[in-house]
Amino acid sequence: MRFLLRGGCVLTLGAKTPNFAEADLLIEDGRVAEVGPGLRARDAELVDATDTIVMPGFVDTHRHAWKSLFRNLGESASSGEPPASAAAFGDHYRPDDVYAATLIGLLGAVEAGITTVVDWSDIRTDDGFADAALQAHADAGLHTVFVPAAHRPGQGREDAEPAIRHLLERLAHGAAPSTSIALGWELAEADPGRIAHDRALARALGLHLHIHAGSQAPGTVARLAEQGLLGADVTLVHGPGLENADLDAIEASGASVSLAPASEMASGLGSPPILQLIDRDIRPGLGVDDELVAPGDMFAQMRATISLQHATVFDRKLAGKAGLPRLMSTRDVIRFATADGARVAGLGRVTGSLEPGMRADVVVLRTDRPNIFPINDPIGAVVWGMDTSNVDWVFAGGGVLLRDGVLQADVQRARGMATTARQRVAAAAGLVPAAAPGGER
Repeated sequence: MRFLLRGGCVLTLGAKTPNFAEADLLIEDGRVAEVGPGLRARDAELVDATDTIVMPGFVDTHRHAWKSLFRNLGESASSGEPPASAAAFGDHYRPDDVYAATLIGLLGAVEAGITTVVDWSDIRTDDGFADAALQAHADAGLHTVFVPAAHRPGQGREDAEPAIRHLLERLAHGAAPSTSIALGWELAEADPGRIAHDRALARALGLHLHIHAGSQAPGTVARLAEQGLLGADVTLVHGPGLENADLDAIEASGASVSLAPASEMASGLGSPPILQLIDRDIRPGLGVDDELVAPGDMFAQMRATISLQHATVFDRKLAGKAGLPRLMSTRDVIRFATADGARVAGLGRVTGSLEPGMRADVVVLRTDRPNIFPINDPIGAVVWGMDTSNVDWVFAGGGVLLRDGVLQADVQRARGMATTARQRVAAAAGLVPAAAPGGER
C-alpha cells in the first residue's frame, strides 16, 4: 500500500535529510520512499497534510504495558499515600488479563502518537503469560520490543531462558511481525553470577540487554563496566541513583540510558540526572514506565525533561554559581523522544527518523487546533504546546493505526476485555470490591 502525505511541515529529524517547512512524504512497502516537495502520487492514497506537522512516531523506550489496568490509580483514597506498586497485583493475573492490559496499553500509546514501545514485562513468563502479551503486541499493530524480565520468588533467570527461546521461536514463525525480543533484568536483585550468565545469554542470542537500574547501590554500574558487562548493546533504565562513577562508566562503554522522568519523580524514585547526562553527551531516550501516577504520552515526558533541566540550571543561577550549563533546547528533547529513543531501544537503524529507507513509523499532528495555533516554531509547538488531541494520523511500518483521529482497531472489544480484567484482578487483590455488570457496586 502506498500513501502520499502532501503539503505538511515535515520534520524528518534525520542526519542526512533536512526538515521542510512544506513538503510531501511518500510511503511504499512499509518504508519511507521519498521526502520533498512536489512528489507524484503513483497510485498512492493521498493524505492531505495541510496544516499539520509530519514527523517520526514517538519512541517509548520503557513501559510496563501489563500494568495498564491500573492507570491513574494515584494515591490511596484512605491514606493519601501512593499505593503499592501495581506489581503487587501480578500474582492475581491470568493470561487473558495480561492480554487485555497489554492491548489497551498499546492502543493508548498509538492514540498518543507513539509508534514504538519497549514493553518491559516483569510478570510470569510461563503458562501462556508471555504468549498472551506477545499476541497483544501483534494485535495492536505498532512496532514493539518485548522484554520478558520476570523476577519472582522461586523463578531465577535460568528459569526464564526457555521462555525467551520459545518466544524467539514464535517470532521466527511470524507470530508478531513487528515485534523483537530483548533481555531484561533488575540490577538491584541480580547477583554477579547471574549478571554474567545473562550477559552471555544476550550476546549468544544477539539480543539487546535492558537493565532496570535506579535502586541499586552507588557504584554498581561502574563495577559492571569493570567486568566488561556494559556496551553499546546495553540500555540502563532509570537514572536516579547513578553517581558520577556510574555515569562515567556508561559514557566510556557506549551504553544507553532510558529515562521516565514523570514516573520517576512522581513515584519517589528521584530526579533523573539530566544535567550529568548532557554534560557527558549521553543522549537519553524517554519512556512512560507505568501509568499508575504518570501520563502515558511522550508530550508529557518531553515537557518533564526540559522543564527539569531548565529548573536545575535556573536554581544554580539563583544560587550564584558560575559555569552554568546551557539550557536544553526543544531540538534536543524532541530527538530524545524519537531518533535518540530509537537508538536507546536498539533500533536506531530502523526507526526514529523519516530518512528514505527507514521504517514508515509516522505521526501526523494537527496545527490548526486552537490549543496550538498559530505556529511560530514547529518543533517548539510539538514540545511545549501539543498534546494527544493534536494526533491525527499514525502509521506503523506503513500501516494505518489511526486515521483522522480514530483508532483503526476494535476499541469496544479492547475496552470490554480491560474492564472485565480490571474488575477481576482488583477484586482478587483486595483493592476494590468487584463491580457488578453495568458498573454498579
